[in-house]
Amino acid sequence: MSHMGAWAHIREDRTLYREGWLAQGLWALAIHRLSAGRFARRRGVVRSLWGVAAKLAGKWAEFACGISLPETATIGRRLRIEHFGGIVVHGSTVIGDDCVLRQNVTLGNRSEARPLEAPILGNRVQIGAGAVVLGAVRIGDGAIIGANAVVLSDVPAGAIAVGNPARIIERASV
Repeated sequence: MSHMGAWAHIREDRTLYREGWLAQGLWALAIHRLSAGRFARRRGVVRSLWGVAAKLAGKWAEFACGISLPETATIGRRLRIEHFGGIVVHGSTVIGDDCVLRQNVTLGNRSEARPLEAPILGNRVQIGAGAVVLGAVRIGDGAIIGANAVVLSDVPAGAIAVGNPARIIERASV
């Protein structure tokens, strides 16, 4: 995340959502941004209380929005969650700037034996509805993951990945 504060990020994120403050994706992202800010504080009572509030708010976002966006995930600027519902992001996931997630997307680990391995998305990555990206895979800048694709290996920058298991069908210019 850049050096911008949480509120500056939220204001910037809001410009991407046609529904404005009514967009449930924005609610979940705002909760993430405010919750992740606690890691900048040294350990203590304030950080602990902030942590409890963050966990409760995160659970509310899961229930009300259908979006699990843990505070430990690293999220770049201007993430757009196009349609709410069924979105699960692993706590070790890294999402670059200007990315788009659509409904029913899973960004997760692949094995209980390696619980911290999670996807790394570059900048300007688009993930289609129902797509699943599992394990320590890297999705290059400008890549597009098609709807319902199951990605288990790296996708190069500018590529389009579709199918189960995902395969590269075309290379777009970045």
